Amino acid sequence: MNLPINIDHLLTARTVEWERLEFKEGWNPEAVLHTMCAFANDFHNLGGGYIIIGVKENKGNPILPPKGIAKNHIDKIQKEIIELGHKIQPYYHPIVVPTEYKEKYIIVLWCVGGQTRPYKAPLSLSKDEKRYAYYIRKAANTIIAKPQDEKELFSLAATVPFDDRINHTATINELNLGLIRSYLQQVKSDLFEQAAKMDFVQLCRNMNIVDGPDEYMRPKNVGLMFFNQEPHKYFPQTQIDIVHFPEGLGADSFSEKIFKGPLHMIIEKVLTHIQNQVITEKIIKRSNRPDADRFFNYPYIAIKEALCNAVYHRSYEIREPVEVRILPNSITIGSFPGPDSSISNKDIQASRFTSRRYRNRRVGEFLKELEITEGRGTGIPKMLHEVTKNGSPLPIFHTDEDRTFLTVEFPIHPLFLKQDNECVASREEIATRAQSRAQSRAQSEQVLNILATTPLSMIEIVQGLNLKSKTGALKRAVNELLSANYIEYTIPKKPNSRLQKYRLTKKGENYLKGLVKTN
Repeated sequence: MNLPINIDHLLTARTVEWERLEFKEGWNPEAVLHTMCAFANDFHNLGGGYIIIGVKENKGNPILPPKGIAKNHIDKIQKEIIELGHKIQPYYHPIVVPTEYKEKYIIVLWCVGGQTRPYKAPLSLSKDEKRYAYYIRKAANTIIAKPQDEKELFSLAATVPFDDRINHTATINELNLGLIRSYLQQVKSDLFEQAAKMDFVQLCRNMNIVDGPDEYMRPKNVGLMFFNQEPHKYFPQTQIDIVHFPEGLGADSFSEKIFKGPLHMIIEKVLTHIQNQVITEKIIKRSNRPDADRFFNYPYIAIKEALCNAVYHRSYEIREPVEVRILPNSITIGSFPGPDSSISNKDIQASRFTSRRYRNRRVGEFLKELEITEGRGTGIPKMLHEVTKNGSPLPIFHTDEDRTFLTVEFPIHPLFLKQDNECVASREEIATRAQSRAQSRAQSEQVLNILATTPLSMIEIVQGLNLKSKTGALKRAVNELLSANYIEYTIPKKPNSRLQKYRLTKKGENYLKGLVKTN
């Protein structure tokens, strides 16, 4: 059996986190038992982790070449690992892969997140030991869960993240061998060469993208998300929409491009589109030095991080796509739902998004192995670093009280605010634009407030706002609220019906609740 990841990559790549990796210089059954239990509990929904036996470490870094283990001990150790699995309650067994690395033999234990957590293990392997404890991972350490952690662990009982669940509506035939081999080649897995001739069921088991007995083998959701050409058939709105508003949200013209397919492929296609069609560079020559200053309207790496975070952290049970909006002076990337409730509003305002829970542990695992995303918790800091380096305004994070959505807004670099043949916007011009945006927001909030009690027609909205007629500002405000899903038509199939009215959506109601609390 082989792993769906290259051993050399596992030992040296920075994308593998220490919370998901532990080295053991030699065979230590008790320590291995506790770490197996901790990875099985998968406290942070990261997808479990790896234990590498035969590799010494120094401050978390592997010492290579490995010390290794004697070849004649491998079989005995494997049998003991099976015995250890039966000591965990409920019993749990990792995937055990003996392999030769740099002329030494090592054993890799792939401990995926368990389906029947929480798991507990004996405190020691003494014959008289009757005490058990729940073990979890914290940073690079395996520890006994504290009472609060234990309570939280029990709340996860029988709760398997959506992407790691069996999909009973599909069969293993829906998994595409070509896509699987392409992935294995990209991550430089040892399985790549064998995949074409290996039994397909065994290959899928090795990659942990199927589950169930041989007579009822079914793919996991994550397998369909990455290794099926049309995952949107199983998870509606599994797509990324790019909507371009060249004249702003209030204008009548816009263009839309929809990207569907395996998750990692649509991310790459969208990023290529943005890089080729949206990102532009401005070069300013300086008379006092030979090097010119280079700026981009939007820092590409920051946009990439935000897009990957949206795909990683969205819910695939909610039928809403990830949406990228290209506006004259900003780009927004939105997804549903919003940040985990463990992240406070204060942390959101300070751009701190360190969560105790990851919604899609397997999606994140695959994206990390493909090096599309980096380690846990690095996305937002990297985004902020790239924005600052480019001299762009800081991104703005929008959500509501109930965390039903998250939108990341990237304002355009100030140098790109000017039109052709114009000077850079003055402070007065910038202030005027800010005032205009504030007035537009005020108009939108007025519309929301008068719709709070009952649906109204446009004429009734005009009368409710004490306006003489439908103004351009009102029309823009209504269009923006429709586009942002704060309001909706009462007759959606006939937008121009004379009986048409507007009403608040759940999102609009939540926004108003937030305003009331703020005020």
